[in-house]
Amino acid sequence: MKWFISASLLTVLFLVAVFSHDPMHKIEDDDEQHGLSDQIVIKFSHVVAENTPKGLAAEKFADIIADRTDGKIKVEVFPNEIMYSDEKELNALKKGDVQMIAPSYSKMTEVIPEWQVLDLPFIFQDEQHVQNVYTGEVGKRLLGELESENIKGLALWGNGFKQMTSSRGALIEPEDFSGQRFRIMPSDTIAKQFELMGAIPKASSFNDVYIALEGNEFDGQENTISNIYSKGFYRLQKDMTVSNHGYLGYSVLMNAEFWNSLEPELQTQIQKAMDETTEWMLKESKKMNDSQLIRMKQNSKLKIHELSEAEKDRWRKVFMPLYETYSSEYGERWIEDIRNVR
Repeated sequence: MKWFISASLLTVLFLVAVFSHDPMHKIEDDDEQHGLSDQIVIKFSHVVAENTPKGLAAEKFADIIADRTDGKIKVEVFPNEIMYSDEKELNALKKGDVQMIAPSYSKMTEVIPEWQVLDLPFIFQDEQHVQNVYTGEVGKRLLGELESENIKGLALWGNGFKQMTSSRGALIEPEDFSGQRFRIMPSDTIAKQFELMGAIPKASSFNDVYIALEGNEFDGQENTISNIYSKGFYRLQKDMTVSNHGYLGYSVLMNAEFWNSLEPELQTQIQKAMDETTEWMLKESKKMNDSQLIRMKQNSKLKIHELSEAEKDRWRKVFMPLYETYSSEYGERWIEDIRNVR
């Protein structure tokens, strides 16, 4: 009996040993781990809501590149300053703590001062002009300026034309801005734009705008329809002027060291996916801004004014010193190049 029990135990131990070292089991585990280790993960940080043009474009890019590379590249999108605020994201990119960001190009004027040309009021004629500049030769040259900063510029994205809002009345004539406190993005050109109108500009983080407006820290701000709508700024302001005086664009950037570590074929796939996303975004942003303007007209108490061409001309006259200052500092090359795009 003792011999039978001992033999049975030996048999069980033998079977456990065999199955625990099953070579097929080992191959399956190794294959799974090998596939995971081969996947390239790109962390894409941005500061706006998921339902804005930039937020939707980031997700669109993630889907396209995953499809193009059969999952070889996975883009993880972190919206709403989950990872970094707009003051910290550029430094995080340079350090390699994140692989992709899409800051407003107004923010990038601190790095490439010549990019202030993109913030000049009324530099863009309409959405088609924007698209031709962003996706054409001028856009490529502008992005090429980033190489000296060890940053890979992938694309210029567009959110749409900017409008003015205020809690202190309609903004029709330049003198209507006098003494009003405006939140702005960090840009010398934008700051001077408001100063020329007699306003008091102050730069602050995008995600702080709602609280600042609610607390009367600012009287007004400039932004696209989609940002005004998605962030609820229209609930805190009395008047909005559809001026289309400026354009809110983003520069989609990648850490250069990370980019250079990728195989050429993967670089090509990323750029193709980005080009496809850019074309989609520029069209989508216009549709979104148009539809959300209609919603605000129908469902909000916001008074909406649209500038006539004569009123725009009076704004342009006030803004002329901005063009003169830019030309004296950086020449007229970029101004003329953008104006000549057809």
